[in-house]
This record gives sequence, C-alpha cells and structure tokens, in this order.
Amino acid sequence: MKLKDAEIGAKCRVAGYASRDRAYRQKLLQMGLVRGTEFEVVRKAPLGDPIEIRLTGFNLTLREAEADALDVELLG
Repeated sequence: MKLKDAEIGAKCRVAGYASRDRAYRQKLLQMGLVRGTEFEVVRKAPLGDPIEIRLTGFNLTLREAEADALDVELLG
C-alpha cells in the first residue's frame, strides 16, 4: 500500500520502493527509510501533502512525491 493511504496513528513498515530512480531511492535511504524500518504516521495535511511520520526517535515530513515512492505495510 502507499503511505498516503495510511491513517493517522497507523504503525507501518517500509516494504519497498516504488521509484525506479536510483538517486531518489538513495535519498530515501539517507533519510533513514530503509526496507524494514518501522514508523508511525503522526500527521497528514487535509489534502494529504505533507505527511509527518515518526521513526527512530525523530519526526520526518515527506512531500507527496516522497511518500508515493514508498511501499509500506501496516503493522498489527
């Protein structure tokens, strides 16, 4: 599923990357969004852009294109 489809408060895990752009995947990895990383959806703007997530002790705000590049799975 896509990150934009997750509800506020949902616990998720990075399952993969929808983007084929190698440089863009590298950017996601540098932000700490490696496959298997668990995070919580903290806040979503009314139109879905941006989305704020909490992972490994810090909050990260993702724009729509960044969020669409992530494939996630819901936990529990």
